Amino acid sequence: MNLDWTALGQVTAVSLAVTVAVVAVFALGVLGLARSGEAHEEGGTSAAGLVQAGLCFLACAAAVAYGIWLIVPQFH
Repeated sequence: MNLDWTALGQVTAVSLAVTVAVVAVFALGVLGLARSGEAHEEGGTSAAGLVQAGLCFLACAAAVAYGIWLIVPQFH
């Protein structure tokens, strides 16, 4: 059995980088929701926080959908 260690390392590196990126974007979405909630409690509104959260959560959903599309062969 012969393993292509370079390819395995590349897959590992890309998987780790994408995982960290998706988690960071999700955390920014949660931060946007928190800022929006704080502004609402103070009597104001924060549309920017809601837009930030919506865009971040949409990006996370797109990344998850793309991963599922890559894994499931019936989608190709």
